[in-house]
Amino acid sequence: MGNRRGVGRIAVSELRNTRQRTAVMDALNASNRFQSAQELHASLADAGTRVGLTTVYRTLGALAVAGDIDTVVSADGQVLYRRCDVERHHHHLVCRVCRRTVEVDGPAVEAWADQVADEHGFVDVSHTVEVFGRCRSCAAKP
Repeated sequence: MGNRRGVGRIAVSELRNTRQRTAVMDALNASNRFQSAQELHASLADAGTRVGLTTVYRTLGALAVAGDIDTVVSADGQVLYRRCDVERHHHHLVCRVCRRTVEVDGPAVEAWADQVADEHGFVDVSHTVEVFGRCRSCAAKP
């Protein structure tokens, strides 16, 4: 998604499209939730796809650097990965239980970030906002 920054001296979009990279992307495209590298690796193995965990980590890292996938850090410090549906700047609502994710716009957050940056003389500002909770389905479970 978005711009194609490089990994080292090679643009990620120019890296070989291997069977493993395709399998990782297909798995990410099939899910609407954030997942860890270990979860993604397990789902690939369950589907009969042989990909090493190191390859999954390397592929996810390259895709994240390239801006092709989004990452969030869970409350327990684990990095989670997801292919987003939109290329524009957005935020996420993430269920702490099932990790179902909803992409949301945050115009009030954008205005606040710009205002605070301006008040303190900051320019070229970026930010991330992720909201964690329980989705309606998980909250209804006892």
